[in-house]
Amino acid sequence: MKLRHKRLAIVVTSVVGLTVAGLFVLNAFRSNLVFFYSPTEVLEGKAPVDQRLRIGGLVVKGSVKKDGTKVQFVVTDLTSKVTVRYQGILPDLFREGQGVVAQGRLVAGDEFLADEVLAKHDENYMPPEVAATLGHPAQKPGGGYYPPSASELGQKK
Repeated sequence: MKLRHKRLAIVVTSVVGLTVAGLFVLNAFRSNLVFFYSPTEVLEGKAPVDQRLRIGGLVVKGSVKKDGTKVQFVVTDLTSKVTVRYQGILPDLFREGQGVVAQGRLVAGDEFLADEVLAKHDENYMPPEVAATLGHPAQKPGGGYYPPSASELGQKK
């Protein structure tokens, strides 16, 4: 085999190897991709059934039912409601009326089987960069935006 043919074989082998490696990376990326849907989008049929996804919204007050480590609650976006079932330990910030993101699978039209539940922090928080950009008066020197307390506003609690 001539040197020219050896070089061509190495180049072709390298291109094929890089293509296969790229396909493996893209496949791994696609399988780990999780889309977020609101309860309204779920009920409109925009969310795929039996595919991993995330839903988020507020936990409806009075909807949390616990039985050991099994929990059932309702998530709303103030328009529609979706029932979420979860088995495991809930995060410390999980409360009724608080924001939550659940990751799992949609098993029925309005029922979601979660394998992970994430409680969202206070909705009033704003990153320091955004607060500075907006020139918000309640920006704290330690960073972030927190709504002014009643004492800061000169009001009684």
